Amino acid sequence: MSDPVATNPAGTPLVELRNVTKVFGGGGAFSNDRVVTALDNFNYTIQPEPATITAVVGESGSGKSTMANMLLGLEKPSSGEVLYKGKDIWKFSRDERRTFRREVQAIFQDPYGVYNSFYKVDHVLTTPVAKFKMASSNEETDRMISEALLAVGLRPEDTLGRYPHQLSGGQRQRTMIARTLLLRPRIIIADEPVSMVDASLRVTILASLLKLKSQFGISLIYITHDLATAYQISDHIIVLNRGVVVEQGTPDAVVKNPQHPYTQLLISSIPQADPDKAWGESPADSFDGTGDLRTVDFSATLAQNGH
Repeated sequence: MSDPVATNPAGTPLVELRNVTKVFGGGGAFSNDRVVTALDNFNYTIQPEPATITAVVGESGSGKSTMANMLLGLEKPSSGEVLYKGKDIWKFSRDERRTFRREVQAIFQDPYGVYNSFYKVDHVLTTPVAKFKMASSNEETDRMISEALLAVGLRPEDTLGRYPHQLSGGQRQRTMIARTLLLRPRIIIADEPVSMVDASLRVTILASLLKLKSQFGISLIYITHDLATAYQISDHIIVLNRGVVVEQGTPDAVVKNPQHPYTQLLISSIPQADPDKAWGESPADSFDGTGDLRTVDFSATLAQNGH
């Protein structure tokens, strides 16, 4: 039987969240559960092309991860619809759900907890290839894995055959990026992918995410509390506060000319790296574009940095 989700009808958005609301708690008349609206009437659309990076920004509890979980099909909306290629993901057939699971991938925050310490890191790479029948032979599997690792700046000979504890946090996280790349996804939800990695290694991971967009045409939703990195890699920024979209627009519009008090508060919390600027001076003044990761060629950095 053909799989309607395998192709995207002309003019249909790749992803659409339509009036999505998620409420937790409120178990009944005799329940003491507090009702919490984690996401309130959220709307957003991602077109099939060109590939884009959308940053969803907010503090803990703002609704970012709830939105991501609903887009991944891990949480069902209390109301509204999550559409993939024009169809509600909760009405998928078995074949459609299989396609969806391959084409919509996730990179999670913790580069430690996603691994089983009893298996070598090869396991997280070979398993999805086998599950989704991406290769016709062991030789093809090996080739695909080597190409994916090289694409994110990891040398296969330094990565494969090792246990998770033998790799740095940055190597582990980039291995997970390679894993998503193996499945040839249409969209990746990256939930705080650099928050648990040393600051010195964040640039290589962000560069890998940018490469997924520019070289492989994969759209990303980048979940973060950090407006600075959102500005550096995204095409569009959505600011969430208590489940409500308070501001959205281009990185320049949101960061350099914030309209909502909550966005202004987030920007004022960005530490100043310039010793000539007084503490408390508007951080937006320092976003002059010269450090914009979107304009930097990281190929040399990725090739040389084994961590």
